[in-house]
Amino acid sequence: MQRAIGASERMLEAVLIKARFWKAHADESFNDRQRKVLNRLLNGFEGNLTTSKWAILAKCSQDTALRDIGDLLQRRILIRDQAGGRSTKYTLCLPK
Repeated sequence: MQRAIGASERMLEAVLIKARFWKAHADESFNDRQRKVLNRLLNGFEGNLTTSKWAILAKCSQDTALRDIGDLLQRRILIRDQAGGRSTKYTLCLPK
């Protein structure tokens, strides 16, 4: 019974986080690829987000992935992790 309650609480928290994120960005426009990958991140994406992973998830080229990510970086929806170069990773900036 306790495990079921715990799982329900985690699921509810994930739904609330997703709702807060989309409410905070309700006035902004996103392309279909951005919406798809952002939802994947909000649903508990495992591992680190890179340009290569974005391209795979969004089924687009690496150049398109980089443009999508660059747009989200400018709008402070994604933040670039400290390590740069070929190992650049991105993290979703969640509203408080």
